[in-house]
Amino acid sequence: MKKKVLAALLSVAMVATLLAGCGSKSETPAEAPAEEAPAETPAADDAEPGEPTEAPAADASGMSFEVVSKGLQHAYWQAVKKGVESKAAELGVTVNFVGPDSESNIDQQVQQLQSALNASPTAVGLAALDTNSVMDLLQQAKDGGIPVVGFDSGVPNAPEGSVLANCSTDNYAAGALAAEKVYEAVKDRIDGNVRVGVVAQDATSESVVNRGLGFIDKFAELAVADGHTANVVGNERYISDSKCEKTEGANVVIDVRVPASVTSELSAADATALLNEADTIAIYGSNEHSANAIITANENLNKCGTGEGQIVAAGFDSGAAQLQAVRDGVLLGSITQAPVAMGEILIETMYAAATGGTVSDTDTGCQWYTAENIDDPEIAQNLYE
Repeated sequence: MKKKVLAALLSVAMVATLLAGCGSKSETPAEAPAEEAPAETPAADDAEPGEPTEAPAADASGMSFEVVSKGLQHAYWQAVKKGVESKAAELGVTVNFVGPDSESNIDQQVQQLQSALNASPTAVGLAALDTNSVMDLLQQAKDGGIPVVGFDSGVPNAPEGSVLANCSTDNYAAGALAAEKVYEAVKDRIDGNVRVGVVAQDATSESVVNRGLGFIDKFAELAVADGHTANVVGNERYISDSKCEKTEGANVVIDVRVPASVTSELSAADATALLNEADTIAIYGSNEHSANAIITANENLNKCGTGEGQIVAAGFDSGAAQLQAVRDGVLLGSITQAPVAMGEILIETMYAAATGGTVSDTDTGCQWYTAENIDDPEIAQNLYE
């Protein structure tokens, strides 16, 4: 009997407990939204820039990026790699940076891109040696939903939609910066008819042509703004593509020389001819090859420098000969691209593409270096020998 009473009491207690539990849930319908924390956390919108919320950090930890460059042997690519790894560590993503043994080894780069895609990465960065060689792989990436972002020279003429954006130097703007520096140095010497020489490696490469046109157009623009007239002579491609209004009898002549074939000897001959023109006051080489041609020509003529009556010379890129010429004052200065910043911007763009953000082509910047700032850390990290 006692056992039956005890059992009954326990049953009553259990029922009471269940009723209490049910009552507590039914009595608090207003509190239900509180359990939907994600819908009530606009705090993510209030976060300071550079302070990601916990969710993005967790997502980033699972991201893997593959970056296929044009090579690893030059200090330039090591500088790009430095920027890539720095920004990847900041964002918390895993990155693998590779490149062929030389910038002529197209087959090796194709194999590296194939290996990158086989790894099923979150995104791929590519500086293609030859777009035609990677057409099928770009289509494979697109079909597989792997975003591809170009850098350096990018992936020109890639299949539509296969490369979402390019992170590279605005070569036209970089050439314009060189013109601004050179014009500042010679503007007081424009008295009567003068000549400004441009040594260009070729008239076909998009980067080389744009560096030349940027210089030509900006120098002409500055000269005209100061009351002079300008005209472009020499190579037909640069004449026709320049924005400079063609003015016969102009007192500022911008003379563009392009060799019949790309050899050091022919480019040095072009530079020698320009330096020997009696009215030349300035000369510009639009890449390392052309800058070295000016340096070689000057070894016998000794006409370049910043002294009284000397021809003001400027270059583009770096390399041992060009760096020494800047230090010695043979060149007023040169333009360098910003490979460290390029690497950082590349990773930021890949991250945005991987997370569904809007991406677009980005200018990675350039810098003007002279004997005075060549050893500054921000400049030095972008120079190579």
